Amino acid sequence: MSEENVPAQPPSGVGLDGLRAAAAGCTACELWQGTTQTVFGEGPPTARIVFVGEQPGDQEDRKGEPFVGPAGRLLDKALGDAGIDRRDAYVTNAVKHFRFTQKGKRRIHQTPGPEHLRACRPWLEAEFAVLQPEVVVCLGATAAKALISPSFRITKDRGRLVPWTPPGTEAAADPADDDEDAPHQTWMLATTHPSAILRTPDEARDAAYDALVADLRVVAHALA
Repeated sequence: MSEENVPAQPPSGVGLDGLRAAAAGCTACELWQGTTQTVFGEGPPTARIVFVGEQPGDQEDRKGEPFVGPAGRLLDKALGDAGIDRRDAYVTNAVKHFRFTQKGKRRIHQTPGPEHLRACRPWLEAEFAVLQPEVVVCLGATAAKALISPSFRITKDRGRLVPWTPPGTEAAADPADDDEDAPHQTWMLATTHPSAILRTPDEARDAAYDALVADLRVVAHALA
């Protein structure tokens, strides 16, 4: 890990817009070099559900918005098929800069390392602290390993709602209130990243998409 790879230090009490503005100048890890911009989360501050992906892709880096490429369009379709109102959702990534390798004119996705996840984690914690979501959905293995457990396996443990405390919010919970139905209770579910479905062979893609929708219907039921 380079000397630059230290945890970010988001400001407090500034809301999502203030966090987004502060993150625009983040240099906590080296990924800001060579990218177009920080890609912060987007969605209403009243969002009941937060989707956490891995990192922005090429189109997201250019446009400055999360989930606006092919994977984002697939996610929007799956949300509709699962009965989740897109306006109830906030979408973000575990890492806010695009990690890639250059091959000719193309920028090829490269999975972020643990050092990048550590450096960017305070931004994610700050988002959770503002949003206080009812459900957090990890899209893909990187987000699930970062937020649930390094040993988490999507193929084995996907689609199950589990009680979860967002990082950075432990102190906000009232220890005297142990009612599992209390408003502060957050639930976690992990599922496949839409980009993995796009990479699935044609003969298996419909089944992979249906499995994603089935997982999202579990979330929809929890929000009902």
